[in-house]
Amino acid sequence: MDEQFKQQVYEVAKLIPKGRVTTYGAIAKALGFPNHSRHVGKAMGGCPKDVPAHRVISSSGTLAVPGFQERLEAEGLVVNNLRIKDFRKLFWNPMDELID
Repeated sequence: MDEQFKQQVYEVAKLIPKGRVTTYGAIAKALGFPNHSRHVGKAMGGCPKDVPAHRVISSSGTLAVPGFQERLEAEGLVVNNLRIKDFRKLFWNPMDELID
């Protein structure tokens, strides 16, 4: 995977506000690669500690990593059966942030 792509993924992920979540697909789309959500997921799998990987979830509102539940709950989110409650309300769209 291209190192520049990974760095771009990490920079977008760092913009996600505390208490909000986005999706792998939304990040891919914001970077101009709408069909590369799996590449975003792979990049997030090895991301640096300063990148809030726990805020990046699947498009169904489900956590890919069960261990992230505790971190999200610490930010005030409610998670039931690995699913974010009120996912649509809490969704942060990077396109809104990056296009302005």
